[in-house]
Amino acid sequence: MKIPEIIPITDLRQDAAAVLKKVQGSLDPLVITQRGRAVAVIHSMEAYEKLLHEHELMRLLAVGESEITAAEGYAPGDGLGEPSGRPLGSAEPDLSDRPEG
Repeated sequence: MKIPEIIPITDLRQDAAAVLKKVQGSLDPLVITQRGRAVAVIHSMEAYEKLLHEHELMRLLAVGESEITAAEGYAPGDGLGEPSGRPLGSAEPDLSDRPEG
């Protein structure tokens, strides 16, 4: 991971337009310090949206992993319909209660 650029808050106060211009042209974060300690991070809108997208993907992967661990969710071959109510990897569903058509 690349070390982010760090600027003191006084630089941000003195020339906010230049700082924002620098952030807009990059996907890298800009760390703002106050009294030598990090207090904020500035991202371009593009970088922020990318982070949100990656966060959502990670959340969905975590949900899927927990469903697999708990043997919940969709069984192979069920497609994207309603959950089958049977454990993952179990035998084919019982179709005897379905009306013939």
